[in-house]
Amino acid sequence: MDSKKLQVSPRPSSGRRIQAGKRPRPDDYCGNSVRKLMRREISRAGNWAFNRTSSQEKFRNFQLQEEFDTHDPKAHRCLKLPFLKKRSKIVEIVAARDIVFALAHSGICAAFSRETNKKICFLNISSDEVIRSLFYNKNNDSLITVSVYASDNFSSLKCRTTPIEYIRRGQPDAGFPLFETESLRWPGFVEFDDVNGKVLTYSAQDRIYKVFDLKNYTMLYSISDEHVQEIKISPGIMLLIFDRAASHVPLKILSIEDGSVLKAFNHLLHRNKKLDFIEQFNEKLLVKQENENLQILDVRNAQLTEVSRTEFMTPSAFIFLYENQLFLTFRNRTVAVWNFRGELVTSFEDHLLWYPDCNTNNIYITSEQDLIISYCKAQGCDEETVGSINISNILTGKCLAKIRADDPSVKVSPRCHANSSNIRGSVREALEDVTALFYDEERNEIYTGNRQGLVHVWSN
Repeated sequence: MDSKKLQVSPRPSSGRRIQAGKRPRPDDYCGNSVRKLMRREISRAGNWAFNRTSSQEKFRNFQLQEEFDTHDPKAHRCLKLPFLKKRSKIVEIVAARDIVFALAHSGICAAFSRETNKKICFLNISSDEVIRSLFYNKNNDSLITVSVYASDNFSSLKCRTTPIEYIRRGQPDAGFPLFETESLRWPGFVEFDDVNGKVLTYSAQDRIYKVFDLKNYTMLYSISDEHVQEIKISPGIMLLIFDRAASHVPLKILSIEDGSVLKAFNHLLHRNKKLDFIEQFNEKLLVKQENENLQILDVRNAQLTEVSRTEFMTPSAFIFLYENQLFLTFRNRTVAVWNFRGELVTSFEDHLLWYPDCNTNNIYITSEQDLIISYCKAQGCDEETVGSINISNILTGKCLAKIRADDPSVKVSPRCHANSSNIRGSVREALEDVTALFYDEERNEIYTGNRQGLVHVWSN
């Protein structure tokens, strides 16, 4: 999976950060999903030609199989908050062990069984709970929910872990709270790092960062330094970015396991130029300032590579491909693949993203990081609300398969009619205004969520 940073002011990646604040905003989920996708565990694909053929077969004849609805007026009667009772768009989908979890923008989260195609339960166990984000912890087969509460004026994050088996039994209240000693008020955050098996928290009140074990949630060590401006997590290491000086930014690289300092150095900057980003990828440091070239620094030997600012413009998001030593960039609906020599490796032939602001809730990278599945603008289609689901090869840029409304082979599965399915709409309606996407690699199913709070299942 990936790292996920959750913050309230915001897959595989592998980090997800949630930050504390007042009320969830639509933009929050874009940042979350970027973190989620940035560091996904992978293994290198061996035979690309074979994999391409098998991928095309895997996604051939995908049809609309099922529909789930997160809006349930009867079940929502006991909720205190009016906005929780309203139908709202899906912002996040997670699947594990034949269960599909769908989080709506309102903060309602529902669990659906793919075995029975029925809703199992809602994960909101308190009448004033607003769930901000989800994280599947494969280390102990549990789902972590990160929530804010009206009783707390939505000001601090509360984490809870629930074993998948209890959710399957319809017992979402059988979990237990996490990190109760931490004050996760804005600008505090919690970040789940699946690659390293760690959790990073920041208590703004104490100005202390803490690292926990994702397997058993025991605290490993803390970092207390009021001059730390940001922490970036990479496989095996953490990059500490300190307050900028006029002509340089102090940096430290720490071991993720014990917090020991592996290297401390200053990176020179152009004075009076805004810092667009600093990113760490294994031994490579990427630094970009406003209207300046991209710098790629090898921190082992200080070798510096520069990429012209006309060739590499500041993207809105990155996804790092660890085994392949490549990275994806997202800018103005387009996706590109780069190597660490600063060379453009791949541009995609038919993968124009639907959302211009890099809403990566609508993007999924497979665990081998050979495929990207996204909600895209349908090529040759002028409709404003209907997109297509495009599956493309990351290394070649070729589009391998598409699910689109004007393809006569894409239809509601005949089995749905025979089994009195929940599907009430058409394929075209299911592909309108898709707001979240997830691919279950074990079941070979794509799940999409839309503005109506509906989740659709696509498979062959």
